[in-house]
Amino acid sequence: MIKILAIKQVIVIFLSTLLTILSFQTFAQSEKFVQETLEDAAEQYVKLGLELGEYDKDYVDAYLGPKEWRTQAKEQLRTKKQLAEAIHNLKLALKSIPVEAPNHVLRHKALSRNVRAMDIRARMLINEKFSFEQEAKLIYDAKIPHYDFNKFDQALAAIEKLIPGEGDLAQRVDAFRAKFEIPNERVGEVVDLAIAECKKRSDIYIPLPETENFVLEYVSDKSWSGYNWYQGNNQSLMQINLDFPLQIDRAIDLGCHEGYPGHHVWNVLLENNLLKSKKWIEFSIFPLFSPYALIAEGSANYGIELAFPDSQKLQFEKRVLFPKANLAPETASQLNDLNKLTEDLSHSITATAQLYLDGKISRKEAIEQRRKYSLVSQEKAEQSVRFIEQYRAYVLNYNLGKDTVSKYIEAQSQNEKGKWQAFERMLTELSTASDMLK
Repeated sequence: MIKILAIKQVIVIFLSTLLTILSFQTFAQSEKFVQETLEDAAEQYVKLGLELGEYDKDYVDAYLGPKEWRTQAKEQLRTKKQLAEAIHNLKLALKSIPVEAPNHVLRHKALSRNVRAMDIRARMLINEKFSFEQEAKLIYDAKIPHYDFNKFDQALAAIEKLIPGEGDLAQRVDAFRAKFEIPNERVGEVVDLAIAECKKRSDIYIPLPETENFVLEYVSDKSWSGYNWYQGNNQSLMQINLDFPLQIDRAIDLGCHEGYPGHHVWNVLLENNLLKSKKWIEFSIFPLFSPYALIAEGSANYGIELAFPDSQKLQFEKRVLFPKANLAPETASQLNDLNKLTEDLSHSITATAQLYLDGKISRKEAIEQRRKYSLVSQEKAEQSVRFIEQYRAYVLNYNLGKDTVSKYIEAQSQNEKGKWQAFERMLTELSTASDMLK
């Protein structure tokens, strides 16, 4: 009897072990299937994105993948309708992938949100209409707040006290700012000093590969003031638009935003941590219209005050940049006071863009709102509206993006080192606005 029981115990143990092995093999096979399916979907996403970029010229911000895929996108380009259908089918296919492993869940979420954004851009290409609020949600994963122009008017009233006088406030402010224009012959030196200081401060907390670098160019006839075109292999092309004279306070802003710890740093980290290290091919394409655009622009704007906390930006400008530009350092505080007040107007461009793109105000009215609430000349206001027309709801990423990033980082740490650590993690952890505001 004892022998029979012993034999039964052995059989039970054997069967239990066998089931464990079979279960593990099934799990392993399932994980392999999910990984292969995600890789196939990622490759489709890149190829479809390149095709979309043939029609939507602003869509592909950077591409680091195989050259033959770009050639194929040109030579085998589908019609707009066929392309939109293919992108929509990929979005549906991603929903059916059974992901469980944390790494797969993260990758699947990021890919799905990028494909959702691509789907909207493709549908816009075939003349489907979306409201500004829908674009914000479906492309940038953002919820647009209600904007009250009375609050913008209150900010204008405060600025009126700072810069009193007769006539139009925007004209007075524009004339005041003109006193802080960098002479053309000194722009290069001032900007170089600003970028070098931004890099120095960023490098303390976010070390980059030794090969990282950038080329700086000055351009004109653009709807934007600065742009970073990532070239891959840790290299960027930074461009600064000189359609209008560059004011002294913009030097550090552009150096941080386009460079360190802004777009250049973000792109380098994405390429090295996700494309090269994880071999996630979907990060060989950087779409401009994506939920990660909010992280890119928001982090680039937040990066200015991260690199120059408290009054450090003002102090560096007074000590280094104003003398180099042959401007009076004692006037720097006046400009700084104005900039603090105009921060309350930062969301006005999004408010105007929403009204204009939703057909609630005319182009003429949009230009006047940009002139009034950004306190600039008619020409600069027209440039601002051209930006809205070209990039549509993308404008929300600068102000709403900064607010989102700021809240997210400062909820994690209140000391300088902790903020930098949280900032670096955020750049590649693939959270988007809805995750960050939970």
